[in-house]
Amino acid sequence: MEDELGAQGNWGQEDVPGLLAMVSLPIMPTWPLPLASSAFTLLLGALTSLFLWYCYRLGSQDMQALGAGSQAGGVSGGPGGCSEFGKLSPGSSGEPGEGPRTEGLVSRRLRAYARRYSWAGMGRVRRAAQGGPGPGGGPGVLGIQRPDLLFLPDLPSLPFVPRDAQRHDVELLESSFSAILRDFGAVSWDFSGTTPLPRGWSPLLAPGCYQLLLYQAGRCQPNNCRRCPRAYRALRGLRSFMSANTFGNAGFSVLLPGARLEGRCGPTNARVRCHLGLKIPPGCELVVGGEPQCWAEGHCLLVDDSFLHTVAHNGSPEDGPRVVFIVDLWHPNVAGAERQALDFVFAPDP
Repeated sequence: MEDELGAQGNWGQEDVPGLLAMVSLPIMPTWPLPLASSAFTLLLGALTSLFLWYCYRLGSQDMQALGAGSQAGGVSGGPGGCSEFGKLSPGSSGEPGEGPRTEGLVSRRLRAYARRYSWAGMGRVRRAAQGGPGPGGGPGVLGIQRPDLLFLPDLPSLPFVPRDAQRHDVELLESSFSAILRDFGAVSWDFSGTTPLPRGWSPLLAPGCYQLLLYQAGRCQPNNCRRCPRAYRALRGLRSFMSANTFGNAGFSVLLPGARLEGRCGPTNARVRCHLGLKIPPGCELVVGGEPQCWAEGHCLLVDDSFLHTVAHNGSPEDGPRVVFIVDLWHPNVAGAERQALDFVFAPDP
Protein backbone atom coordinates (compact mmCIF):
# COMPACT_ATOMS: atom_id res chain seq x y z
CA MET A 1 0.00 0.00 0.00
CA GLU A 2 2.95 2.31 0.64
CA ASP A 3 4.00 2.03 -3.05
CA GLU A 4 0.48 2.71 -4.25
CA LEU A 5 -0.09 5.73 -1.99
CA GLY A 6 3.45 7.05 -2.38
CA ALA A 7 3.14 7.49 -6.12
CA GLN A 8 1.49 10.88 -6.00
CA GLY A 9 -0.38 11.98 -9.09
CA ASN A 10 -0.79 8.44 -10.54
CA TRP A 11 -4.43 7.92 -9.60
CA GLY A 12 -7.68 9.37 -10.81
CA GLN A 13 -11.21 9.98 -9.60
CA GLU A 14 -12.21 6.46 -10.36
CA ASP A 15 -9.68 5.17 -7.77
CA VAL A 16 -11.20 7.04 -4.80
CA PRO A 17 -13.51 4.21 -3.57
CA GLY A 18 -10.64 1.76 -3.49
CA LEU A 19 -8.36 4.11 -1.63
CA LEU A 20 -11.00 4.81 1.04
CA ALA A 21 -11.47 1.11 1.53
CA MET A 22 -7.72 0.61 2.09
CA VAL A 23 -7.14 3.47 4.61
CA SER A 24 -10.34 3.22 6.69
CA LEU A 25 -9.81 1.84 10.24
CA PRO A 26 -12.46 -0.06 12.18
CA ILE A 27 -14.25 2.14 14.72
CA MET A 28 -16.36 -0.56 16.37
CA PRO A 29 -15.01 -2.72 19.24
CA THR A 30 -13.98 -6.23 18.41
CA TRP A 31 -16.37 -7.54 21.12
CA PRO A 32 -20.03 -7.83 20.28
CA LEU A 33 -21.96 -5.01 21.97
CA PRO A 34 -24.18 -7.27 24.20
CA LEU A 35 -21.08 -9.03 25.57
CA ALA A 36 -19.36 -5.72 26.46
CA SER A 37 -22.50 -4.48 28.27
CA SER A 38 -22.70 -7.68 30.30
CA ALA A 39 -19.06 -7.42 31.36
CA PHE A 40 -19.52 -3.79 32.45
CA THR A 41 -22.62 -4.73 34.46
CA LEU A 42 -20.77 -7.53 36.23
CA LEU A 43 -17.85 -5.22 37.07
CA LEU A 44 -20.20 -2.55 38.46
CA GLY A 45 -22.01 -5.13 40.58
CA ALA A 46 -18.73 -6.42 41.99
CA LEU A 47 -17.57 -2.93 42.94
CA THR A 48 -20.92 -2.16 44.59
CA SER A 49 -20.77 -5.39 46.62
CA LEU A 50 -17.22 -4.60 47.71
CA PHE A 51 -18.26 -1.09 48.85
CA LEU A 52 -21.24 -2.42 50.82
CA TRP A 53 -19.05 -5.05 52.48
CA TYR A 54 -16.54 -2.35 53.48
CA CYS A 55 -19.30 -0.17 54.98
CA TYR A 56 -20.64 -3.16 56.93
CA ARG A 57 -17.20 -3.96 58.33
CA LEU A 58 -16.58 -0.34 59.29
CA GLY A 59 -19.94 -0.09 61.05
CA SER A 60 -19.38 -3.38 62.87
CA GLN A 61 -16.04 -2.22 64.21
CA ASP A 62 -17.55 1.06 65.41
CA MET A 63 -20.36 -0.75 67.18
CA GLN A 64 -17.97 -3.21 68.83
CA ALA A 65 -15.77 -0.39 70.03
CA LEU A 66 -18.70 1.51 71.50
CA GLY A 67 -20.01 -1.68 73.07
CA ALA A 68 -16.66 -2.22 74.74
CA GLY A 69 -16.78 1.33 76.03
CA SER A 70 -20.26 0.73 77.38
CA GLN A 71 -19.18 -2.47 79.18
CA ALA A 72 -16.25 -0.61 80.66
CA GLY A 73 -18.59 1.96 82.13
CA GLY A 74 -19.06 4.41 79.27
CA VAL A 75 -18.33 7.98 80.25
CA SER A 76 -17.81 7.83 83.96
CA GLY A 77 -16.79 10.23 86.63
CA GLY A 78 -17.28 11.19 90.19
CA PRO A 79 -19.61 13.82 91.54
CA GLY A 80 -18.99 17.24 90.13
CA GLY A 81 -20.39 20.00 88.01
CA CYS A 82 -20.73 23.67 88.34
CA SER A 83 -20.44 24.83 91.91
CA GLU A 84 -22.71 27.77 91.24
CA PHE A 85 -25.58 26.62 89.10
CA GLY A 86 -28.25 23.99 88.65
CA LYS A 87 -30.56 21.64 90.48
CA LEU A 88 -30.78 17.89 90.44
CA SER A 89 -32.29 16.65 87.21
CA PRO A 90 -33.92 13.28 86.51
CA GLY A 91 -31.42 10.55 85.90
CA SER A 92 -28.49 12.50 87.30
CA SER A 93 -26.38 12.40 90.40
CA GLY A 94 -23.73 14.52 91.99
CA GLU A 95 -23.93 18.23 91.24
CA PRO A 96 -27.22 19.72 90.18
CA GLY A 97 -28.27 20.69 86.72
CA GLU A 98 -26.14 18.25 84.74
CA GLY A 99 -26.74 15.40 82.32
CA PRO A 100 -27.57 11.69 82.74
CA ARG A 101 -25.04 9.62 84.66
CA THR A 102 -26.33 6.07 84.04
CA GLU A 103 -23.52 3.68 83.17
CA GLY A 104 -23.25 3.17 79.42
CA LEU A 105 -26.12 5.55 78.66
CA VAL A 106 -23.95 7.82 76.52
CA SER A 107 -22.81 4.93 74.33
CA ARG A 108 -26.32 3.55 73.90
CA ARG A 109 -27.77 6.91 72.93
CA LEU A 110 -24.90 7.58 70.55
CA ARG A 111 -25.51 4.26 68.79
CA ALA A 112 -29.19 5.13 68.50
CA TYR A 113 -28.25 8.48 66.97
CA ALA A 114 -25.94 6.81 64.43
CA ARG A 115 -28.63 4.33 63.40
CA ARG A 116 -31.07 7.16 62.79
CA TYR A 117 -28.62 9.57 61.14
CA SER A 118 -24.94 8.82 60.47
CA TRP A 119 -21.49 8.37 61.95
CA ALA A 120 -20.22 11.22 59.77
CA GLY A 121 -18.32 13.81 61.82
CA MET A 122 -18.63 11.76 65.00
CA GLY A 123 -14.95 10.94 65.51
CA ARG A 124 -14.42 13.03 68.65
CA VAL A 125 -17.81 12.16 70.12
CA ARG A 126 -17.15 8.44 69.63
CA ARG A 127 -13.77 8.77 71.31
CA ALA A 128 -15.38 10.64 74.20
CA ALA A 129 -17.96 7.87 74.61
CA GLN A 130 -15.31 5.14 74.51
CA GLY A 131 -12.85 6.66 76.94
CA GLY A 132 -14.31 9.44 79.01
CA PRO A 133 -12.37 10.92 81.89
CA GLY A 134 -12.20 8.94 85.08
CA PRO A 135 -12.06 10.26 88.64
CA GLY A 136 -8.37 9.50 89.01
CA GLY A 137 -6.85 9.70 85.55
CA GLY A 138 -8.83 12.16 83.53
CA PRO A 139 -7.31 14.28 80.81
CA GLY A 140 -6.51 17.90 81.19
CA VAL A 141 -3.81 20.45 81.72
CA LEU A 142 -1.71 19.38 84.72
CA GLY A 143 -4.81 17.89 86.34
CA ILE A 144 -6.68 21.19 86.61
CA GLN A 145 -9.13 20.36 83.82
CA ARG A 146 -11.19 17.34 84.84
CA PRO A 147 -14.72 17.30 83.44
CA ASP A 148 -16.40 14.45 85.26
CA LEU A 149 -18.95 13.42 82.63
CA LEU A 150 -17.91 14.18 79.05
CA PHE A 151 -14.43 15.11 77.79
CA LEU A 152 -14.44 15.96 74.09
CA PRO A 153 -10.84 15.51 72.88
CA ASP A 154 -8.85 17.97 70.80
CA LEU A 155 -10.74 21.07 71.91
CA PRO A 156 -8.57 24.13 72.64
CA SER A 157 -8.23 24.41 76.41
CA LEU A 158 -8.17 27.83 78.03
CA PRO A 159 -9.66 28.73 81.43
CA PHE A 160 -10.95 32.01 79.99
CA VAL A 161 -12.10 31.90 76.37
CA PRO A 162 -11.55 35.01 74.20
CA ARG A 163 -14.62 37.16 73.71
CA ASP A 164 -14.26 37.02 69.94
CA ALA A 165 -14.95 33.28 70.03
CA GLN A 166 -18.63 34.07 70.73
CA ARG A 167 -18.74 37.66 69.55
CA HIS A 168 -22.41 37.71 68.50
CA ASP A 169 -23.76 36.29 71.76
CA VAL A 170 -21.42 38.35 73.93
CA GLU A 171 -22.41 41.59 72.22
CA LEU A 172 -26.11 40.72 72.38
CA LEU A 173 -25.97 40.04 76.11
CA GLU A 174 -23.93 43.15 76.84
CA SER A 175 -26.36 45.28 74.82
CA SER A 176 -29.18 43.77 76.92
CA PHE A 177 -27.45 44.57 80.23
CA SER A 178 -29.91 47.27 81.34
CA ALA A 179 -32.94 45.18 80.40
CA ILE A 180 -31.66 42.08 82.20
CA LEU A 181 -30.79 44.17 85.28
CA ARG A 182 -34.37 45.49 85.33
CA ASP A 183 -35.68 41.93 85.27
CA PHE A 184 -33.45 41.07 88.21
CA GLY A 185 -34.80 44.05 90.12
CA ALA A 186 -38.32 42.77 89.56
CA VAL A 187 -37.59 39.35 91.10
CA SER A 188 -34.96 40.36 93.67
CA TRP A 189 -35.44 40.24 97.46
CA ASP A 190 -33.33 40.97 100.52
CA PHE A 191 -31.51 37.58 100.51
CA SER A 192 -31.46 37.66 104.29
CA GLY A 193 -32.50 34.06 104.70
CA THR A 194 -34.90 35.08 107.45
CA THR A 195 -37.97 35.06 105.17
CA PRO A 196 -39.37 32.26 103.02
CA LEU A 197 -37.84 31.94 99.58
CA PRO A 198 -39.76 33.99 97.01
CA ARG A 199 -41.40 32.17 94.14
CA GLY A 200 -38.93 30.94 91.51
CA TRP A 201 -35.80 31.08 93.64
CA SER A 202 -33.98 27.81 94.26
CA PRO A 203 -33.14 26.58 97.74
CA LEU A 204 -29.74 27.47 99.14
CA LEU A 205 -27.08 25.61 97.11
CA ALA A 206 -24.29 26.62 99.49
CA PRO A 207 -24.08 29.14 102.33
CA GLY A 208 -24.74 32.54 100.79
CA CYS A 209 -25.53 31.30 97.26
CA TYR A 210 -28.92 31.65 95.53
CA GLN A 211 -30.17 31.30 91.98
CA LEU A 212 -33.21 31.86 89.79
CA LEU A 213 -33.15 29.81 86.59
CA LEU A 214 -34.86 30.58 83.30
CA TYR A 215 -33.49 27.35 81.80
CA GLN A 216 -32.58 24.39 83.94
CA ALA A 217 -30.79 21.36 82.49
CA GLY A 218 -32.06 22.19 79.00
CA ARG A 219 -35.65 22.86 80.06
CA CYS A 220 -37.37 26.20 79.91
CA GLN A 221 -38.89 27.31 83.22
CA PRO A 222 -42.07 29.03 81.97
CA ASN A 223 -43.01 30.85 85.17
CA ASN A 224 -39.56 32.37 85.60
CA CYS A 225 -39.35 33.30 81.91
CA ARG A 226 -42.67 35.14 82.16
CA ARG A 227 -41.38 37.08 85.16
CA CYS A 228 -38.17 37.98 83.29
CA PRO A 229 -39.37 38.72 79.73
CA ARG A 230 -36.39 40.86 78.74
CA ALA A 231 -33.84 38.28 79.81
CA TYR A 232 -35.85 35.57 78.09
CA ARG A 233 -35.94 37.62 74.88
CA ALA A 234 -32.16 37.96 75.00
CA LEU A 235 -31.75 34.21 75.43
CA ARG A 236 -33.94 33.58 72.39
CA GLY A 237 -31.63 35.73 70.28
CA LEU A 238 -28.46 33.79 71.12
CA ARG A 239 -26.92 31.59 68.44
CA SER A 240 -25.00 29.12 70.59
CA PHE A 241 -27.12 28.77 73.73
CA MET A 242 -27.39 25.11 74.82
CA SER A 243 -31.15 25.38 75.15
CA ALA A 244 -31.95 21.74 74.27
CA ASN A 245 -29.22 19.96 76.22
CA THR A 246 -29.02 18.89 79.85
CA PHE A 247 -25.70 20.74 80.08
CA GLY A 248 -27.52 23.99 79.34
CA ASN A 249 -28.64 26.42 82.08
CA ALA A 250 -29.37 30.12 82.19
CA GLY A 251 -30.36 32.47 84.97
CA PHE A 252 -29.36 34.74 87.83
CA SER A 253 -26.67 33.76 90.32
CA VAL A 254 -26.36 35.62 93.64
CA LEU A 255 -23.40 35.39 96.03
CA LEU A 256 -23.63 37.12 99.40
CA PRO A 257 -20.69 38.82 101.14
CA GLY A 258 -18.44 36.33 102.89
CA ALA A 259 -19.60 33.40 100.73
CA ARG A 260 -17.09 31.15 99.02
CA LEU A 261 -17.64 28.27 96.62
CA GLU A 262 -14.68 25.91 96.81
CA GLY A 263 -12.96 24.62 93.69
CA ARG A 264 -14.41 21.93 91.53
CA CYS A 265 -14.77 21.12 87.84
CA GLY A 266 -17.82 21.23 85.62
CA PRO A 267 -19.25 18.21 83.81
CA THR A 268 -17.95 18.81 80.27
CA ASN A 269 -15.51 20.84 78.20
CA ALA A 270 -18.05 21.03 75.33
CA ARG A 271 -19.60 24.16 76.83
CA VAL A 272 -18.48 27.66 77.77
CA ARG A 273 -20.18 29.59 80.57
CA CYS A 274 -20.89 33.21 79.81
CA HIS A 275 -21.00 35.44 82.93
CA LEU A 276 -22.64 38.85 82.45
CA GLY A 277 -21.84 41.04 85.43
CA LEU A 278 -24.95 42.79 86.84
CA LYS A 279 -23.88 43.92 90.32
CA ILE A 280 -20.20 43.54 91.16
CA PRO A 281 -19.13 44.99 94.53
CA PRO A 282 -15.48 45.18 95.59
CA GLY A 283 -13.75 42.04 96.79
CA CYS A 284 -15.31 39.57 94.34
CA GLU A 285 -13.04 37.08 92.62
CA LEU A 286 -13.25 34.22 90.15
CA VAL A 287 -10.27 31.87 89.83
CA VAL A 288 -10.34 29.38 86.93
CA GLY A 289 -7.45 27.03 86.28
CA GLY A 290 -5.29 29.07 88.64
CA GLU A 291 -5.96 32.32 86.76
CA PRO A 292 -7.77 35.03 88.77
CA GLN A 293 -10.29 37.32 87.14
CA CYS A 294 -13.02 39.67 88.26
CA TRP A 295 -16.37 40.47 86.74
CA ALA A 296 -17.27 43.93 85.50
CA GLU A 297 -20.79 45.30 85.37
CA GLY A 298 -22.18 45.20 81.85
CA HIS A 299 -19.39 42.99 80.51
CA CYS A 300 -19.15 39.26 79.82
CA LEU A 301 -16.56 36.70 80.86
CA LEU A 302 -16.35 33.42 78.92
CA VAL A 303 -15.32 30.64 81.29
CA ASP A 304 -14.44 27.01 80.59
CA ASP A 305 -15.76 25.60 83.84
CA SER A 306 -14.32 22.14 83.15
CA PHE A 307 -11.19 23.69 84.72
CA LEU A 308 -10.93 23.76 88.48
CA HIS A 309 -12.60 26.99 89.59
CA THR A 310 -13.35 28.87 92.78
CA VAL A 311 -15.75 31.76 93.42
CA ALA A 312 -15.53 34.12 96.38
CA HIS A 313 -17.13 37.33 97.67
CA ASN A 314 -14.65 38.82 100.12
CA GLY A 315 -16.46 42.14 100.51
CA SER A 316 -18.22 43.53 103.57
CA PRO A 317 -21.94 43.12 104.27
CA GLU A 318 -22.49 46.75 103.33
CA ASP A 319 -21.26 46.03 99.79
CA GLY A 320 -24.29 43.91 98.98
CA PRO A 321 -24.47 40.70 96.91
CA ARG A 322 -22.59 39.89 93.75
CA VAL A 323 -25.08 39.21 90.92
CA VAL A 324 -24.26 37.71 87.53
CA PHE A 325 -26.41 36.41 84.69
CA ILE A 326 -25.00 33.06 83.57
CA VAL A 327 -25.68 31.38 80.21
CA ASP A 328 -24.24 28.08 78.99
CA LEU A 329 -22.99 28.33 75.38
CA TRP A 330 -21.47 25.73 73.09
CA HIS A 331 -17.70 25.69 72.97
CA PRO A 332 -16.87 27.52 69.72
CA ASN A 333 -14.82 24.59 68.41
CA VAL A 334 -17.60 22.01 68.72
CA ALA A 335 -18.79 21.41 65.15
CA GLY A 336 -22.42 21.53 64.07
CA ALA A 337 -22.67 17.76 63.55
CA GLU A 338 -21.20 17.18 67.03
CA ARG A 339 -23.67 19.61 68.60
CA GLN A 340 -26.57 17.81 66.96
CA ALA A 341 -25.34 14.44 68.21
CA LEU A 342 -24.71 15.71 71.77
CA ASP A 343 -28.15 17.34 71.83
CA PHE A 344 -29.58 13.91 70.97
CA VAL A 345 -27.46 12.05 73.53
CA PHE A 346 -28.02 14.58 76.34
CA ALA A 347 -31.59 15.55 75.50
CA PRO A 348 -33.64 16.56 78.56
CA ASP A 349 -35.80 13.79 79.93
CA PRO A 350 -39.43 14.08 78.80
